Formats: sequence, C-alpha cells, structure tokens
Amino acid sequence: MDIDKILSIKNKDFLVALDKLISSSSSELEFVEIFNEQKSMLEMSERDINDGKLISQEAMDKRNLEWLNAK
Repeated sequence: MDIDKILSIKNKDFLVALDKLISSSSSELEFVEIFNEQKSMLEMSERDINDGKLISQEAMDKRNLEWLNAK
C-alpha cells in the first residue's frame, strides 16, 4: 500500500474506519490450520518460484482474456 495515498485522505470517517480495521487486525493474532494438501501446494509453489517458473500478472491477464474470448 502506498503511504502517500493514505496521507492524502481527507475524509475523517474513512480514516477512523481504516484505523479501526488496522487496529483490530493487528491486535488479533489468527492461526489458520493448514492441511497436508495445502502444505504440498505451497511447497510446490515455492519450488516453482525457486526454479523461475513464473508468469507476470500482465501475461496472466492476457492469457485469461484470450481464454475468455475463445469461449
């Protein structure tokens, strides 16, 4: 998030709501159980990253549009 965007907000109600959101999320630590299948998927993703098997968001967006237009 760009801090300049936050600093430029003038709407007090919005800032108060944002403060409450940030305060509540940072004060409550939440633990999520990860199942073996999810852990395996995360490990596979980590290997892909380490092996350089990546695609940019722009390329993925283009691929998705082509797929949608083909239907």
